[in-house]
Amino acid sequence: MVKCANGSQSSQTEKHMRTSAEELFEAGVHVGHQKKRWNPKTRPYIFDHRNGITIINLVKTCEQIEKACEIARSIVAGGGDIWFVGTKKQARDITKEGATSADMPFCVNRWLGGTLTNFQTIECSLNKYKKFLTMEESGELAKMHKKEAAAVRRKMNRMHASFEGLMQIEEPPAALFIADIMHEHIAVAEAKKVGIPVFAIVDTNSDPTLVDYPVMCNDDSAKAIRMILGLFLEGVQEGIAIRGERRSSRKKLLSTDDMIKIVPEVSMSKEIVDEMSTNLSTETLKIDSENVN
Repeated sequence: MVKCANGSQSSQTEKHMRTSAEELFEAGVHVGHQKKRWNPKTRPYIFDHRNGITIINLVKTCEQIEKACEIARSIVAGGGDIWFVGTKKQARDITKEGATSADMPFCVNRWLGGTLTNFQTIECSLNKYKKFLTMEESGELAKMHKKEAAAVRRKMNRMHASFEGLMQIEEPPAALFIADIMHEHIAVAEAKKVGIPVFAIVDTNSDPTLVDYPVMCNDDSAKAIRMILGLFLEGVQEGIAIRGERRSSRKKLLSTDDMIKIVPEVSMSKEIVDEMSTNLSTETLKIDSENVN
């Protein structure tokens, strides 16, 4: 059984959990902010205040990450994509690495305002950036006037910061995973406005009620962020595997249906031809008898 921070035992056995309180403790997930920066809305997830530092209840964190993984697996299995957002220094490389491993979109440089609330405009800007990249690859950019080419390259550099991990998107995300909701408050607000669910690492100085699936964790530690993100990606990878199985089974089903449909069509066509031939012979006999009369 998994021991709780207060010495009691959890109702879930450790074999059913992706991690344990001990593993989270070693990663430094339990260390919150100073007590004076504590947000009272995190009270249900706090174990205690020690030496002026707020300590996170790691058993609660275990439960939160389990729930987050289950929901993420369901979303991805259903064909949705989860965008990973982590522009703060501690989370930038970890977020990019994790999202890339799952082949999911990410934003690690700068969240562009309106990415969710004004998606069509963002999509137009992305298409423009892709056009510039095509011009550069084809050599068309090099043929332009020197000043014009320099202006285009400056635009490309700015666009790269915003669209680096969003090159393959075709529609808004099914959900977001955010490494720090205070640092990414614009993304949180936009997701809430358009009704997109948010998974997020939430520290003791933040409001967990702002997101749908908070995971209490030290968001200033790269090691802690990597731990939580790695666990979350397990659920995402499981969803990707289920999605692949469903697609392959669907293809097999479609091919089987095609074979089943072909046989009746062929036999039916033969029956129709025979019937037409019989009717044609009968009509011919009638015509001949009329001519004779």
